[in-house]
Amino acid sequence: MEFKGIYTALITPFKNGKVDERAFGDFVEWQIKEGVHGLVPCGTTGESPTLSHEEHNRVISLCVEAARGRVPVMAGTGSNSTIEAIMTTKYAKKIGADAALVVAPYYNKPTQEGMYRHFKAIHDAVKIPIIIYNVPGRTIANISDDTLARLAELPNIVGLKDATGDLARPYTLRQKTKKLQLLSGEDQTAVAFNVAGGQGCISVSSNIAPKACAEVQNACLKDDFVKAAKLHEKLVALHDVMFCETSPAPVKFAASLMGKCEPELRLPMIEPGADNQKHIKQVLKNLRLL
Repeated sequence: MEFKGIYTALITPFKNGKVDERAFGDFVEWQIKEGVHGLVPCGTTGESPTLSHEEHNRVISLCVEAARGRVPVMAGTGSNSTIEAIMTTKYAKKIGADAALVVAPYYNKPTQEGMYRHFKAIHDAVKIPIIIYNVPGRTIANISDDTLARLAELPNIVGLKDATGDLARPYTLRQKTKKLQLLSGEDQTAVAFNVAGGQGCISVSSNIAPKACAEVQNACLKDDFVKAAKLHEKLVALHDVMFCETSPAPVKFAASLMGKCEPELRLPMIEPGADNQKHIKQVLKNLRLL
């Protein structure tokens, strides 16, 4: 299976302290109708750090059930505990997820060899396509090209979500391996990443403008980067405001303005400040999303 185009890093709606299952199912349905190419439940945007194990598994199940095979589901199953990551990845495989998005171990700062063994252990324990998630801004662990090339030799390591913002990454990595499907983890530079050899983006902004984000990636998939750049320019303000404070606070507030969910977050995440709330609302109005 190829993983290309726009994959939405889904928010997890809450209501009165619990996962709002109805809102989540409706949100997934809307995303698919708007034309996204795939769905990513339980990533950072989905507030995975504050989901219980039971909630994490439930959200993956809800996504698979709602998608009904219409688009691939790439479940977030990573952890800084290899054992825990294996358990969650096994569950994702069991309930029908199409792939697992596995983040580099965070906080415990493993060596390159430690990260290699971590991903290899998950690979060897669960037969499911694995996309490695490299986001050193959150994990303090940057997976090197050499380590990724070693991991690419494993048959079920199929891709990389790179959220470094390093536009040289596709070029330098291809000097080591041409096997991995490369997905940007940064909306603002996604088109430039594709020009360099990427195949898509795992997006925060597509929670709010899925159709427009899909159109950008559709143009990229046709190698029409002039068109993609023009479409992207219309979304620059949205991409920017989605990170005016720590994500997912801005995107969840924006979704609440659109009636897609409550603005509820779990501590330590809090709602955007008053000035940023006004800014978010204005950007959505300018894009005629409100």
